[in-house]
Amino acid sequence: MKAIIPVAGIGTRLRPHTHTQPKALIPIAGKPIIGHIIDNLMAAGIQDYVFVIGYMGDKIEQYISQSYPGITATFVIQTTGRGTGYAIWLTKEIVKEEELLIVLGDTIADVNYKELIKNDTSTVCVKKVDDPRLFGVAELNDDLTVRRLVEKPTIPKSNLALVGIYYIKETHILFDALEHLIINRITTQNEFHLTDAMMRMVDTGVVIKTLDVDNWFDCGKKEILLATNATLLRRMQIDYSNYKFENTIIIPPVFIGENCRINNSIIGPNVSIGDHAMLHYAVLSDSIIGPYAQIDYAILDRSLIGNDALLKGMKQSLNIGDSTEINFG
Repeated sequence: MKAIIPVAGIGTRLRPHTHTQPKALIPIAGKPIIGHIIDNLMAAGIQDYVFVIGYMGDKIEQYISQSYPGITATFVIQTTGRGTGYAIWLTKEIVKEEELLIVLGDTIADVNYKELIKNDTSTVCVKKVDDPRLFGVAELNDDLTVRRLVEKPTIPKSNLALVGIYYIKETHILFDALEHLIINRITTQNEFHLTDAMMRMVDTGVVIKTLDVDNWFDCGKKEILLATNATLLRRMQIDYSNYKFENTIIIPPVFIGENCRINNSIIGPNVSIGDHAMLHYAVLSDSIIGPYAQIDYAILDRSLIGNDALLKGMKQSLNIGDSTEINFG
């Protein structure tokens, strides 16, 4: 069993953070997005990984080499953004005939991977959504097998969105389908999509089933990142007795990294703070603060502060008379 994780995307929706680091390395609840994905896969016993890297891929390779030295990691470079299908096709010389788990590098979902890889057919993970036009969509037969897979349909006939997790048993048929798309330049929205290749598998008679997931976080936007951070923090077992900072109130759930300097602050709820951050007279809620960031005299809610960023707010000394109203907004 191999797991392929494509992480070559630029992450335009998360700029300016992705100007300096890949989307997969943006921290959530104490570790990068890709760290949560690998942890979940390792818990299912998967040790063999192929990472398709591109934009600032050296940073991803360095993180994985340092944080997960025990796994078998192979890195494939995607030089042009031609879609997820093309990214998977680039691994064809490495994967051979093995069964595959494909997990998109910005997807965190509640999936029992141990049960998923026991399935007797290829399987795509899905979740019902309000607006399926934004995603790949699965249409089902009466026996709940996949009839049709469509990438971002203009008029959806189903609200079952593909969450970016695929279990493939017929690996050689998948790569034949991908090669057919690439050789014949069959694209959707000018990209080679994994969805189209799997639809070709269905057309050739491959049976594909679906697996519903309870929670799915497509971590491509700030709002979803913050929601994911809050959800994961609530699940963590955090020893708050280790958080001893001068004149500081902690409102759980909160994760604080190593060697942070915090004083005269109120932290929480739903706040994740990276290693070596410095906070002085700060009030934070529902926010992610990157490593080495410094925040002085600031009130932040639903904020995403990057690594090594500096934010200094206002410090006032006031002498206010009777019946005065002041609103700083």
